[in-house]
Amino acid sequence: MALNREQHILDQGLLDAQLELWHNTFGYIKSMALKSALDLGIADAIHHHGGAATLTQIVAKAKLHTSKISCLRRLMRVLTVSSVFGTEHSNDAEAVYTLTPASRLLVGSANMVPVMNMLLHPILVSPFSDLGAWFQHELPEPDLFKLKHGNTFWEMADHDPSYNTLVNDGMVSDSRFLMDIAIRECGGVFQGIGSLVDVAGGHGGAAQAIAKAFPDVKCSVLDLEHVVAKAPSGTDVEYIAGDMFESVPPADAVFLKWIMHDWSDEDCIKILKNCKKAIPPKDAGGKVIIVDMVVGAGPQDLKHKETQLMFDLFIMFVNGVERDEQEWKKIIFEAGFTDYKITPVLGVRSIIEVYP
Repeated sequence: MALNREQHILDQGLLDAQLELWHNTFGYIKSMALKSALDLGIADAIHHHGGAATLTQIVAKAKLHTSKISCLRRLMRVLTVSSVFGTEHSNDAEAVYTLTPASRLLVGSANMVPVMNMLLHPILVSPFSDLGAWFQHELPEPDLFKLKHGNTFWEMADHDPSYNTLVNDGMVSDSRFLMDIAIRECGGVFQGIGSLVDVAGGHGGAAQAIAKAFPDVKCSVLDLEHVVAKAPSGTDVEYIAGDMFESVPPADAVFLKWIMHDWSDEDCIKILKNCKKAIPPKDAGGKVIIVDMVVGAGPQDLKHKETQLMFDLFIMFVNGVERDEQEWKKIIFEAGFTDYKITPVLGVRSIIEVYP
């Protein structure tokens, strides 16, 4: 029976639609494949062999049962098609797996494995299975994390030492990576400043990086008392116990790194108002430096845009929100500031300079 051309076109459209659903449905497999690569130490195994290794060489070094070699080949196919690893062929046609720019971030002393382990941990991933149920609850309580686990993200970190270590190590890893690039790419943001306070700066990783790069800048960190109590000694950074919702210590500049997305517009305005009280006028060099996401800013390729939007959905696990420029402008001006400048040079994140 001859196939009707019009029906053939309709059928192909149906199959393309099914493919789109399947592609989205199995998106989590990419994340779990990456997690298994971290668990097995595949990047380290390839790195051990100079950045290129056969399956046999990977098996000899990775944490893998030898009966699973054929399964590893299938895992590596997913990891190569998703660009976590690359692949070449040796003279005997055996596949040789290579490190890519992405997987090179998973090896070495300053690698990003801790933040990947945090983001891919079952405790952080599992709440999203209840995302549909969460949408049926009235804001603000419970957040997605609490709906799943009965405690908020920070309550669990306070009560579970191993999880607290996972979170802290992850945040330090991300901060170190981001600050190194921020200082190289946007060092001018910190020049001419006599003093800087890193608000909610934890154990001072960002402040220490700034102090090292700009020795003339007196750097301090404001955080809650129990955080400051565990701060490292012997650094060039002063640690101050306090609450950003009550007051911010005076400085030429206030630094807010990757924290504003955790808070509602009302809370952000309150934080920014306290920052404004702490800094001198614009003509005296006063400003607030924010490192955060500006949805829609930066490169316009699909991967950047999709990652920004996925992270905006991800941060809902703590009732957080990522903002576009108009949403940032609203809270900046409502806090009493007069001007701002967005510099989108940190991948999916930007530096926002806010002036009184």
